[in-house]
Order: sequence, then structure tokens, then C-alpha cells
Amino acid sequence: MPVCAIHLLSLHTATKTIPAFLHTLHSHSSTLKPLVVSRVIRWIILPTSLSTPELLAQNIHWDILLIVASTTPLPTSLQNLIQHQWTVYAGVPSRLLADFHSKNHRLLHPEKGDIPPLTGSLDKPRIATSAQGLELSPELREWIQTFSQSSEGQGAVSMLNLLAFQPGKKEDYLKYGAEFSKSIGSRRGGNAKIVGSVVHDAGGEDGEAWDEVALAHYPSILHFADMLASQDYQAVNQKYRVPSLKDTFILCTSEIGIDDFGSGREGPKL
Repeated sequence: MPVCAIHLLSLHTATKTIPAFLHTLHSHSSTLKPLVVSRVIRWIILPTSLSTPELLAQNIHWDILLIVASTTPLPTSLQNLIQHQWTVYAGVPSRLLADFHSKNHRLLHPEKGDIPPLTGSLDKPRIATSAQGLELSPELREWIQTFSQSSEGQGAVSMLNLLAFQPGKKEDYLKYGAEFSKSIGSRRGGNAKIVGSVVHDAGGEDGEAWDEVALAHYPSILHFADMLASQDYQAVNQKYRVPSLKDTFILCTSEIGIDDFGSGREGPKL
């Protein structure tokens, strides 16, 4: 099973160095084998116990999600542009990586008929006090409404999920994953395009570590919100996903949004 590196990167003076980072990354693409390059938009769920010093200390603002099909350390020319870095390694099934770039390009640049309509859940949304249980909170709803009106908010989003399971509860999470693929996620265009088991964790504490990583695609932030606001999703989420997790975090990223920085590339191709 191939091992991929999932890097979260905070760049020096990010607004000036993102184009430089992309240009430098392009020059190393043959050895690093990038799968995903995303602009980090915001936290959806914060970690509560695992890796919190590394991920949240000093109020770090993450700029780039970089997933590469290699465990080779990032070259010095890239390291010089990075202020903070958090990396986790995961074994990803070969079937998910086979022809990944063309499949991902189709997701990010869909053809007519590819994107399902919203289901109407946002007309009378299910609202919770917090988004920590992957529910639609008033604050998250307000942000989504604002972001969806921006140019970047019109495109696809990729949600980075890190998961740590309660003892003996992974099977319950697998039931959640099956329901996500069969209906509750797929009917909103949700696609778990990268899923892997963590083989080395850079931020585990006291012997505890993350168990799994997943990158979930949604055609738009409104499709993601439509799922969170729905009764059918929350019935499965509250039954299987929430009780199965010891800790988790979700970061919203935009692979489309990286084009805003003039990288000169199309989609995920480098």
C-alpha cells in the first residue's frame, strides 16, 4: 500500500509567498509527486486533545494543504518558505491513487450533469449550538452564507479529516462511511477521494495518535451545508460517527482557490 504524506503548511508572509511556493513546488513535482495542493480556508472542527499544541499553538494560520505520494522530506527550497509545518503519513489503497489526477480533475472541473441539485435541507435547516459534532451551528451557517457568495465559494471544497477512534469503535465509523458513500454524502456530491490509515503521526502525545485520514470532496460549500443541515445525515452522524470518535478535526480547503494566486496550472496538475 503506497504511503502518502499529508502536509499542513504555514508560509512566511503568506500573501506574498504562495505564488513563490507554487512555482518552487512545480520545479520539484517529478520527485514529490503532488496529489493535492489546496488553499486552507478555515477550521470546521477543532481538535480537542490530539496534536493541539502543533496545530493550534500561537494561533497558527495554515495556508497550504499539500498531499504527496512520497515520504521524501520537502526540499530546502520549499522549507525556506515555510514558517510552520505539521505532517502525518498514511497508507492509501492503490485503487484510490490509480488515475487520481484525471478523476480529481473531473471532480474539480465538473461537466454538465455532474453536480447534483441541493436537497432543500437548507430551507429549514437543523441547527445545533456547536459545529464540533459536524452539525450546522449559527456561526458556521453565517460564514457559509458569506463564503458561498464569493468567487472561490462558487467552486468545490475539499475537507481534510483526521480521525482517532474510540477503542473498539472503528466498525461503527465504517458503517457511517458506508452510508456516506451510499446515500447521505453521495446525494450531495460528496466523495471520499483519499482515505488512508495513519502509519506515523507527527503530533501524537503520550502514545496516542491519529488513526485515519480522509479528504472528502463536495461540489460546493452549499452542498456540504445541505448535508449537515439534513435529518437523514444527522441520523447517521449521531448514531455512528460521533460516538465512534475519540478526537477529530476538519479543515475546509479549496483546490480551485489555489488558482487565484496565478500558479499557471490547471486543477491538480503540476
